[in-house]
Amino acid sequence: MKKKSLSIPVIVCCALALSLGAKAQSVLKDADKQYELYNYIKAIELYEQAYKTKESLHAAERLGSSYSLNNNYQQAEHWYAIASAMPGSKPENIFGYAKALQSNSKYAQAKAQYLNYADKNKSVSPEQLNVWTASCDSAISWIKKPKQQFEIKNERALNSIQADWGAVKYKGSVVFTSDRNKAKSDSIGRKPFLKFDGSKIIDQNRYGWTGHNYLKLYHTTESDNIQLLMINGVGPYHIGSASFTANGQTMYFTMTKIPDEPEKMKNKPSLVNVEIYSSIKNTNGTWAEPVPFEYNKVNDYSVGDPFISADGQRLYFASNMPGGKGGTDIYFCAKTVDGKWGKPSNLEQINTFGNERSPVLDLNDNLFFATDGRVGMGGLDIFSALKDTNGFSHISNLGFPLNSPQDDFAFSLNEQGFIQYISSNRNGGLGSDDIYSVKQKPVVVLTLEGRVYDKKLNKPIDAAIVTITTETGNPIKLNTDDNGTYRFKLDTAADYRIYVKKPGYLANTQHLNTKGIRLSTILVKDVYLEQIEVNKAVRLNNIYYDFDSAVILEAAARELDNLAKIMQDNPEIYVELGSHTDSRGKAAYNLKLSQKRAESARLYIIGKGIDPSRIMAKGYGDVQLLNRCVKTAKCSDVEHQVNRRTEFKIVKQ
Repeated sequence: MKKKSLSIPVIVCCALALSLGAKAQSVLKDADKQYELYNYIKAIELYEQAYKTKESLHAAERLGSSYSLNNNYQQAEHWYAIASAMPGSKPENIFGYAKALQSNSKYAQAKAQYLNYADKNKSVSPEQLNVWTASCDSAISWIKKPKQQFEIKNERALNSIQADWGAVKYKGSVVFTSDRNKAKSDSIGRKPFLKFDGSKIIDQNRYGWTGHNYLKLYHTTESDNIQLLMINGVGPYHIGSASFTANGQTMYFTMTKIPDEPEKMKNKPSLVNVEIYSSIKNTNGTWAEPVPFEYNKVNDYSVGDPFISADGQRLYFASNMPGGKGGTDIYFCAKTVDGKWGKPSNLEQINTFGNERSPVLDLNDNLFFATDGRVGMGGLDIFSALKDTNGFSHISNLGFPLNSPQDDFAFSLNEQGFIQYISSNRNGGLGSDDIYSVKQKPVVVLTLEGRVYDKKLNKPIDAAIVTITTETGNPIKLNTDDNGTYRFKLDTAADYRIYVKKPGYLANTQHLNTKGIRLSTILVKDVYLEQIEVNKAVRLNNIYYDFDSAVILEAAARELDNLAKIMQDNPEIYVELGSHTDSRGKAAYNLKLSQKRAESARLYIIGKGIDPSRIMAKGYGDVQLLNRCVKTAKCSDVEHQVNRRTEFKIVKQ
């Protein structure tokens, strides 16, 4: 599962041994430098250039890592698959491949790779392996049978195309963290590091890890605008993850503050970790200059994800301070009689070998938290734990659909003590992380089930991937069983897209609308897939041209739209678009005319957003007639028109 660090540590790279004046470096060395500085967006571009020039294990595994760290799981899967299969590959590449597969809802394949990783890496404990494999099994079961009925809604009014997370209600407004473009929004986070070359001035406007702005706190106004939350005396870097006292007068938050003299280590980067600060609200409505938490220690460990209890007497947070059980653990401090914070206490019943994050308590001191160290769906999952006399008990994963195969974290509660907002980078969002609201729904059970068949053989297809997506953009995936059967729980009043795919077959897209269904019912929809046959010509109906013309007619445009749809649904296929003329006219002219027609159709497809490299045009002239109408034959216009056609064939998959 995904190993997470705290929200916003900062690394200052001293780079004492590097010569910045050296110009004669290879692309790979340039990529390595950007990678070591956590400028992953730049590193990806350079590694891809290097790999294209010369395929190497180093470039492939670094691309897998860079894409994974930017939550691009499809590309991470692609590159880790390449890296793990190359000679000399390390077991860690198999682990990265397994995590990417899990994040892409390919649970059976992910489980196989986790077992493969454990076989190659004998240091993996039975506990760790069980969490990974049981998570894959549980996710499949939870998707088929959701534990509870929730309405998970993407809060599009809050979200942007960048990262938005950590929403909490505050005096009628919503306060949240974002790295959005400040110029567009009137005017920390998960990406954990800011690392830079000590000999250069830090870019105060753009974060090299994501290529976006630094994370800041924002709030909604009475007129539904979004504005920066003004805090006196803060720096230009990350600010985020806020928690407020019950009276609203004190705010705790995480912040990056680079010290004047960070600790320097020879030939190693120096860590300046994320810290917790508090601020008191001024009478004019602004927030006073931040006060550091007593247990900040920027050069040694991080403290973040603060949550202040309702009475203001306990501060919960996540930290990787020495003595913990895993990556980051949850701690709390209690206020002493003199108003200071006592020493941190580790919540040992909660913490695991993995990463615990986002502690939140309800009014009865029951705990909600996120972790990747217990059985879950993938990445960080949301759990609850009941308060008892010995601490906490009945630790429970809140299940699907509250949790997803990606990261679910940074949540807040409503007045009734249940989750009101969650943060997630699940598929279908607007940005890398999005804010979602959570509402419990009335129980109307709708089930979609069916079987997937081979259209030609009329036989069930096992292990086909069936994906359903709602109009709000939250995809759910599963594999068909040995009988080709699939089954989903559906929402009411939703418009679904059903996408079915298996390697070697063309994808099939169906649509289903559940609006107006008031009673629990089972909806049945069987799907038929066509095998991909390379170099087999498929005639496009109605792709006819006026005599001696290459202009796309209206009927032809509709048919070409269908081909564009096939190529969009099957991004792995490459197509040849072939055009034919009738026998009238000279052969050389017919060849030239057919090429123009094929090019015309190709340009139309490209205009629908298809990559030009995936479609080529070829004119065949009059050499492949479909009927008797050779030059010497007497044929009607209708008979000649049959030969004026366009076909496509898949030439590569």
